[in-house]
Amino acid sequence: MRRLAAPEPAEAPGKSRELLEDIVARRGGVGDMVATMAHSPALLQGYLELSRAMKRTKLPRALSEKVSLAVQEWIGCASCLQAHTEAARAAGLSETDVALARQGTSTDAREAALIAMAVRILAEPSAIGDDDVAELRAHGWSDRIIAELPGLVALNQLTGTFNLLAGLEPVVAEA
Repeated sequence: MRRLAAPEPAEAPGKSRELLEDIVARRGGVGDMVATMAHSPALLQGYLELSRAMKRTKLPRALSEKVSLAVQEWIGCASCLQAHTEAARAAGLSETDVALARQGTSTDAREAALIAMAVRILAEPSAIGDDDVAELRAHGWSDRIIAELPGLVALNQLTGTFNLLAGLEPVVAEA
């Protein structure tokens, strides 16, 4: 059930209105989540900046989607799962890859270690220790990727929890 309605762009607070107008000018429209985030200029700006920044990570797109699927499965955001499943397919992932990612793993041991760490960052960050980071390094992950992983997890936590709080539901495709 929808709990927060998206404000009309003209009714959005000043900075949100500017951000929405910019997005509409560049892309022709905004999605439901972004439109609803417009209630808070700080949230909307922060989300847009973090989202842009995380697109510049060194993680391959397909692996980024696997991480997002694992995190969103844990959070339970159906809208995000739908969006990341579509993005994963567009990135060339198979149905098996998607299913395994939603279970927090992969057929590739190196990827499985990173995906599992992403879920731990979300679920039990205080339990992460030196051995865990050493294990990621042993799988060949660079300190840059290890450092970027919490950012990707945070972005997914932000979108998933926002959608759940706002009551945003997955878009149902028309037949």
